[in-house]
Amino acid sequence: MTVYYSKDHEWISVEGDVATVGITSYAQEQLGDVVYVELPDAGKTVAQGDEAAVVESVKAASEVYAPLDGEIVEANEALADAPAQVNEDPEGAAWFVKIKLSNTDQLSELMDEAAYKAFVETL
Repeated sequence: MTVYYSKDHEWISVEGDVATVGITSYAQEQLGDVVYVELPDAGKTVAQGDEAAVVESVKAASEVYAPLDGEIVEANEALADAPAQVNEDPEGAAWFVKIKLSNTDQLSELMDEAAYKAFVETL
C-alpha cells in the first residue's frame, strides 16, 4: 500500500483503484479540537481540488479537498458521531472518504512522505 500527500495536507492511501483520504497530523494540529465533520454521500463525483468534506474545529472550519478525480464510494460515517477521532488518529481510523479513482496518472502530482515532511518544514 502506497501513501501519498497533498499540499492541502491530505494523506492518500491507494489500494488497487481506490484511494482512502484523510487529513495529516499536521493539519489536525493546526485545526485544534475537531467538533464537527461533514461528509459527502457515496456516489458523488469529485474532481481534483473539489471540496470533498468539511471539518470544523473550535478554531475554524476547513475544507478537505479531493486530491484526485473519482467517485466517492464510501464516507467514514463514524466521524459524524465522533469527530474527535480526527484528533486522536488522523492518519488511521479517522479517514474521511474512499474515492474510486478515474485518473491514476494524478498520483504522480502528489508527494511521498519525505517530500511532505520537507514541505511542512517550509511552512
